[in-house]
Amino acid sequence: MECRLHCGACCIAPSISSPIPGMPEGKPAGVRCIQLDSNNLCLLFGHAERPAVCAGLKPAMEMCGESNSHAMQWLSDLEARTAP
Repeated sequence: MECRLHCGACCIAPSISSPIPGMPEGKPAGVRCIQLDSNNLCLLFGHAERPAVCAGLKPAMEMCGESNSHAMQWLSDLEARTAP
């Protein structure tokens, strides 16, 4: 499966604890990543600076569903279930 264009849920819903260029402390859950452009595309995609957690997250029907709102809800629920 490929990412749904203009979705960006995986760059908003989850927290990221590792540094991101422009966000040296990472990002909290529900906060838009600074590296997400106005078309909801990752500016770091394919670059070494992209956090490993981002590169490791692969689109799947269970996560992405049929809509951006499904992806946001699924990822937000996952974040809540795995929060320390």
